[in-house]
Amino acid sequence: MNIYVGNLAYGIREDELRSVFENHGTVDSVKVIMDRDTGRSKGFAFVEMPNDSEAKAAIEQLNGVELQERSITVNEAKPREPRSNHGGGGYRSNRW
Repeated sequence: MNIYVGNLAYGIREDELRSVFENHGTVDSVKVIMDRDTGRSKGFAFVEMPNDSEAKAAIEQLNGVELQERSITVNEAKPREPRSNHGGGGYRSNRW
């Protein structure tokens, strides 16, 4: 199961997060999401746990827990919405 972990301290490392989740079961991977421009954490991560019952227990027990002075949000990750090909960000005038 893929787990979303939000409201993380910007200085948290993947190995620290892994050790928190390993207290609740097997962890396949941990990925702290980084801003590609600044190289700084965006304050959230994804944790992959292969056993659904362990993952659900981790979600239940860790949601709202304080980690590095921040109350973290932990829930099942939702599938990412497909991006449209509409572009966006361009200037378009309504004048004829």
